[in-house]
Amino acid sequence: MERISTGISELDAKLSGGYPKGRAILLTGTPGAGKTIFGLHFIQRSLTDGSKCLHIATEESPEDILVQAEILGLNLVPYLDCEQLRIERVFEVRTESSEMSTQLGFGFETTEINLLEQVKLVPDDTDVVVIDNMGVFALNTGVKEFRDMLDTITRLLASKGCTTLMIMDETAHNLTHGIAEYSTYGSIKLMMKENPYTGVRERYLDIPKMRSTELSLELSVFDITSEGIKLRESRSNNE
Repeated sequence: MERISTGISELDAKLSGGYPKGRAILLTGTPGAGKTIFGLHFIQRSLTDGSKCLHIATEESPEDILVQAEILGLNLVPYLDCEQLRIERVFEVRTESSEMSTQLGFGFETTEINLLEQVKLVPDDTDVVVIDNMGVFALNTGVKEFRDMLDTITRLLASKGCTTLMIMDETAHNLTHGIAEYSTYGSIKLMMKENPYTGVRERYLDIPKMRSTELSLELSVFDITSEGIKLRESRSNNE
């Protein structure tokens, strides 16, 4: 199967070269675990390789995303200027709609319809899509409805040939009983926990599922540095 680089060389090695091309991958994790940074690495590397990318930002403004990327040494601005990269302002639309509904005394209506509409409008020549964060569309949605939405999104993007990284916060993932893992080709989990030997909290990466890929059952320890994500070593699950 053809692969597309994650933007993190050590992760590429664990995934036989990268994410399976044309498939949807789920990335979940706790707050501060580095989910958005994983997405930025993927976008930056894909742009460098000449791919056309779309970032659907549900929790941050495009300006904030560009600043965060710049801090990590990932300059996305030139790609925006030449329209190789698009960042959809879903965050502003979502919060403005919510504010208006509150002011008018109405309940906030099905945000997932907005996401589906965004996906339907993805240009056919788009190679890479990052959705950060899927969790905001799960909070007011039943589990079945959320699963149906995910299945529709993955089908639509796969039909366009897009390699998609769906980022989802752990809280929403748990509230929906982990149903998103059934809709995607692979999943990666980020977590923070105390190392029982040192007493120091560390960040860990787990790959419980990646079809067509030989996987290790070991957890990988990683750091967030000034240059982004750096995988250090592996730890067995029973440590």
